[in-house]
Amino acid sequence: MNLLATTSTVTISLYALLSTFYKSAQVLYALPTNVSSSSDDVAVSGALPSVDVIVPCFNEDPRTLSACLRSIASQDYAGKLQVYVVDDGSGNLDAVAPVHDAYADDPRFSFILLGKNVGKRKAQIAAIRGSSGELVLNVDSDTVLAADVVTKLARKMQDPAIGAAMGQLTASNRNDTWLTRLIDMEYWLACNEERAAQARFGAVMCCCGPCAMYRRSALLLLLDQYETQFFRGKPSDFGEDRHLTILMLKAGFQTEYVPDAVAATVVPDRIGPYLRQQLRWARSTFRDTFLALRLLPELDRYLTLDVVGQNLGPLLLAVSSLAALAQLALTATIPWWTGLIVASMTVVRCSVAAFRARELRFLGFSLHTLINILLLLPVKAYALCTLSNSDWLSRKSAKLPNESERQVVIPKPVAGPSAKGGPVIAGSVPRTDLSRRSSRFVTSNSICSGK
Repeated sequence: MNLLATTSTVTISLYALLSTFYKSAQVLYALPTNVSSSSDDVAVSGALPSVDVIVPCFNEDPRTLSACLRSIASQDYAGKLQVYVVDDGSGNLDAVAPVHDAYADDPRFSFILLGKNVGKRKAQIAAIRGSSGELVLNVDSDTVLAADVVTKLARKMQDPAIGAAMGQLTASNRNDTWLTRLIDMEYWLACNEERAAQARFGAVMCCCGPCAMYRRSALLLLLDQYETQFFRGKPSDFGEDRHLTILMLKAGFQTEYVPDAVAATVVPDRIGPYLRQQLRWARSTFRDTFLALRLLPELDRYLTLDVVGQNLGPLLLAVSSLAALAQLALTATIPWWTGLIVASMTVVRCSVAAFRARELRFLGFSLHTLINILLLLPVKAYALCTLSNSDWLSRKSAKLPNESERQVVIPKPVAGPSAKGGPVIAGSVPRTDLSRRSSRFVTSNSICSGK
């Protein structure tokens, strides 16, 4: 049984050495610099580019969608802004119709209703191919943007070397449960340590889906690869944000993080949905890590350390934890060394985070260590063993239109035949209603195919 104690001690010691070196470098590179970027200098003197905001939604709560669209409509952006809301075959169209109607007279807003659920990725592509802005901002339908998000991201993107940029994410429902509070702190660390350090070298490895801006010229070069991602011969539909970021890096573009472009998104408030989300994210991370390995020789050595730290570190911690639990169960001896190392590293990390964020609540993030060891590590192990599984896990089946409905694009969603202008809406409209609307329409299938 000494083998268990030795295994636990050796692996936790290796984990401590790797994590100390990795996290120290991460915190160091994540520290803000006083040197202004070339993109900021350009933004002061140059005209702001046109921006298309893409909001895919599927069975979204009307109140959540309304808050999202209201935050977009309230942007203080001085350049041209167009908004494309893509309903991905939702079954609650009657419930969200008032939300759509609220923006019927806003010429910046267009609505696309797809005839069936095709997935978030294809919903985005439907709008991308039907729009023309110089920059494309992907926003999740449960996300609320600060009023200056578009301005700050667009200014960063005026450096032509940058292909994508993301803002800082927070949990809009942070105060709901103990879990949402932990996730909010987890987001802060992921953005202001992991992404901030990667951005020092122009290589953020995942521009997160709730709020990420892309250069259209770069996006169009990668759109076919993005749409047709496969893993072991099967379509891969989730993890679209990480995959698109990796494609940008492979194409030679920089990816950036803008900490003062703040977006608040809804996070899981219960363990079940949280673990399903983490399982989906773990699978996409493992899949795209294999793709990212080819990039490492061209990137700074810190990015290699980052990949090693994020993948080898959890493996060492998992082996050490399993050996420690086996030692406790089989020999009734407590693995003091393993427990001491884990506790010490937790206290140090939470203290550093509390100091950097200037918030004592980060001391409570120590609870995340228990969740990580007892729940997240097993989830990651299961994800690694089931990489070919592409189930979304959290999506509900959409109610498809019946035979008496057809998919159309209508220049004015709520207007008589004499109305002119207004946003575009493509959706399930009964045949009997077509006579009361504009006769100009195209099928939504044309939108999806880029015609």
